Amino acid sequence: MAAALPPGRDPPPHLPVLIGQLVAAVAPVRGRWLDGTFGAGGYARALLDAGAGQVIALDRDPAALALADSWAGQWGDRLVRVEANFRDLEAHAPGPLDGVVLDLGVSSMQLDQPGRGFSFLRDGPLDMRMSGEGPSAADLVNAAPVGRLADILHQFGEERAARRIARAIVRARAEAPIGTTGRLAGIVASCLPRPKPGESHPATRSFQALRIAVNGELADLVAGLAAAERALAPDGWLAVVSFHSLEDRIVKRFLALRAGAAGQGSRHAPVAAPAAAPAFRLVARGGIVAGAAEIAANPRARSARLRLARRTGAPAAAVPPPAAALGLPPLALTGGG
Repeated sequence: MAAALPPGRDPPPHLPVLIGQLVAAVAPVRGRWLDGTFGAGGYARALLDAGAGQVIALDRDPAALALADSWAGQWGDRLVRVEANFRDLEAHAPGPLDGVVLDLGVSSMQLDQPGRGFSFLRDGPLDMRMSGEGPSAADLVNAAPVGRLADILHQFGEERAARRIARAIVRARAEAPIGTTGRLAGIVASCLPRPKPGESHPATRSFQALRIAVNGELADLVAGLAAAERALAPDGWLAVVSFHSLEDRIVKRFLALRAGAAGQGSRHAPVAAPAAAPAFRLVARGGIVAGAAEIAANPRARSARLRLARRTGAPAAAVPPPAAALGLPPLALTGGG
């Protein structure tokens, strides 16, 4: 359940997932926080309501920042909005921070706008760019070789039928360029069995994979986690909400390595040597998930997991952990697109 808002204050347009659990876990909320994924502003508002002295809110999507124009002024200089990628948070939040929160992936607000091209449920232009800059998803699916497409779908979407779908995309684009979400979703669905009741749409993994590739999300995640480690003050909080196993695995392994709590690893995912002193203390090691009431009110919460850690006084590491130790797909190292 989201934190209650003071009388007369309008709620944000979308429910922030796990915000009640986050605010309760880090209470009392004090000092300077950074919300690296501002979106509809739900996390920033809840932190301010709970007592944060200031929230620096970053978002690479200028449309998200603009939507807050109608209410942001009530916070004065306690809320600072900046158009930026959270991987660059140190440039926009100088000085030690008392907390960093990251709500990963695409927001409900973006999914609800057909013109953004994130959703297979609403036909629109095949875009998927969070910042509106650079190559779009349409550019990718209409130009990438079949092997590259298959790698993207497999590595970023964990799609078992990646090669079959990639071949179908290449055949379809030979007939006419693929320019809409509806057409792409139909191509993907034609390659997979009809979903059973309760199962996700057949295009879910493919759309996730293309979005991650277009926006370079996994490389940004690793860089952002490392930047948060450097920016946090001793006892500062790092809170990360993820919605699929690929992101969650990276966050889990990063924190385990930085807390000196990593396992033995394997020949496929060797564990990097931990820092001389742990940089984080893990909180709720298995992560925090939504309860039945929150899932009923906000189905998006079903797949969400909140991971929390608290900064120690140890020096930050000079470089992020090796990609293999984090389970980072090889394609992420090249930008993914």
